Amino acid sequence: MASISKGRLFFLLLFALGAALFSFSSFAQNSAPKDGVILTLDGPVTPPAADYLAREIGRASDAGKELVIIEIDTPGGLMDSMKTIIKAILASDTPVATYVSPQGARSASAGLYIMYSAHVSAMAPATNTGAATPIEIGGAPAEEPRFDDPRDANPAPAEGGDGAEPADDAREAAPETLEDRERTAADPLSNDDALRAKIINDSVAYIRALAEERGRNADWAESAVRDAASVTANQALELGVIDLIAEDIDDLLTQIDGRTVATAGGEKTLATAALRLERIEPTAIEKFLNFIANPNVAVILMSLATTGIVIEMWTPGSIFPGVVGVMCLILGLYAFQVLPFNWLGVALMLTGVVMIVLEAYTPTFGLVGLAGLLVFGFGLFIVFPEGFRVSTTVIAAIMTIAGGLLALILFAIIGSRSHGPMIGAEAIRKREGVVDEWNGREGWVIIEGERWRARSDKPLERGDKVRVLEVDGLVLVVKQAKAGGLLGGLQMKEA
Repeated sequence: MASISKGRLFFLLLFALGAALFSFSSFAQNSAPKDGVILTLDGPVTPPAADYLAREIGRASDAGKELVIIEIDTPGGLMDSMKTIIKAILASDTPVATYVSPQGARSASAGLYIMYSAHVSAMAPATNTGAATPIEIGGAPAEEPRFDDPRDANPAPAEGGDGAEPADDAREAAPETLEDRERTAADPLSNDDALRAKIINDSVAYIRALAEERGRNADWAESAVRDAASVTANQALELGVIDLIAEDIDDLLTQIDGRTVATAGGEKTLATAALRLERIEPTAIEKFLNFIANPNVAVILMSLATTGIVIEMWTPGSIFPGVVGVMCLILGLYAFQVLPFNWLGVALMLTGVVMIVLEAYTPTFGLVGLAGLLVFGFGLFIVFPEGFRVSTTVIAAIMTIAGGLLALILFAIIGSRSHGPMIGAEAIRKREGVVDEWNGREGWVIIEGERWRARSDKPLERGDKVRVLEVDGLVLVVKQAKAGGLLGGLQMKEA
């Protein structure tokens, strides 16, 4: 009996020791600091920005990170790029928190959709969000479709006359017929209005789906799409657009610690009290592509491309301006590919370039070139919609520099056309030289460093100054030049 008790006691001790070791290892594992990452969306939502965010969100999910924070300050961007980011967020096993920061930042248009897709949505004080109405690439949005009753276009007959309208109460009492329903139907939409309506309705459905998934205010999100509604951070919190307002990243981590969110891998409780954050920046190529996708940089590149190509056309063989122009054109076309632009602005820019080129071949004394420069500048101003508009300072600087360069080239061309021929018989006529050898009425003369055979109707001597009258084949017809000035006759002749 005693031996059995000792055996049981031994096994109980072993079990207790194992349980203690297991508990200690679990505690050590739970108490170990966890990792998170901070990503940045600063500027338009472009393909390079989408590639960067989607890649890093996927890596964080695969690595089992505790949290991904996206700091947002954006005016919006391309819908395809926005959807790339949203798909990465929805597919992530790691919770993603969007944080509109720093103070004074905004998350407009595409940024609002990204905020609605995040597991946690936060804003810093003095920030704003909204204005999510999609803008059609290639121009301004069409007018709002009309849904007026077609009968409104025709005035009602006078009261008591033939075909008079029934009274309102009588009309309400009368049963509605198929003909009444056909007459009250809206006018058919034009192609432009139908396309606009499809884009708006699709965007509304998309953001409402995100709002329903995350439990946020879907009705206000619809108004942000249809009516371009915008709100401040405090209003967004009251309306249920965001989850919280945080002063900084530390405050954000404190407020979301212990919050449970639903991810693609299931529900997860955030443990952010001692979270170690690593800031991951875009690659050098992504930074460069994002830089040239800035509207101000894009128009500078297109302006340099235009100037370089025009200079190459005016002075063929310069090579360098043409090479720089082509390189800037390629980069500029890439930037225009990822930015929403207005075709009218592009057409005006091209018209301005054509007018500047015509200035080189038309005697307008710079009027056509000046008009082309103004048209080009106006095209720069309207080429991008609101939110992407080019700075007027940048436009003024571009026009000043381009105008100065084109003026210098114009003056150089006018100067080159003002002097006489530079080569051939016409070039040497009326030039002056000096007699090198002479015998009777023929001899050799030096004209601007070249030795020519010459003849004259009067005898000359070595050292005499002569002027070319005519060119007879390879023989110059010359005459003695008059002495220049009071001391002309005192010139010494060679012995």
